[in-house]
Amino acid sequence: MIYLLDANVLITAHSYYYPVDAVPEFWSWIAHQAANNKIKIPVEIYEEIKDGSNDAEQDLLYAWIQDSDHKKATVLSKDVDPAMVQRVIAEGYANDLTDDELEQLGRDPFLIAYALAAPNDYCVVTTEVSKPRKQRQNRRIPDVCNTLGLRCIDTFSMLRELQFRTNWNQGR
Repeated sequence: MIYLLDANVLITAHSYYYPVDAVPEFWSWIAHQAANNKIKIPVEIYEEIKDGSNDAEQDLLYAWIQDSDHKKATVLSKDVDPAMVQRVIAEGYANDLTDDELEQLGRDPFLIAYALAAPNDYCVVTTEVSKPRKQRQNRRIPDVCNTLGLRCIDTFSMLRELQFRTNWNQGR
């Protein structure tokens, strides 16, 4: 199982509970899991993190993700199938979205499309919370994944499943 991270997983971790400069063990663990093909970030999501780098608070995260070793380990080395992206949009959001609504989706359909292409191999990880009453472009990642029969979990569920510990690399 490969955990596909939404941008908000890393942004929220850095901003609220595992700052890059305060909990380096977490970021080393992310890099280690990525190098071992347990965690990946689709290139579209990587670009989303990179695009948010003009926020001074995110400079450390941006520097971390831009590091050549981290980038090589974390970025998923596959191209998204455009037909899967279209299927995510049509079946997960609505098949008649306007251009403005499509723009509001951002890169979420790409993240979900990777999982849809190989549902037994991927699990989507996001900090978004299910809000089943939301419609069209306002649907949340967990609800779209549920509609499409995909596994979607939050950050802390992934950390438990992959057994994150701050002392994970002691004795290595």
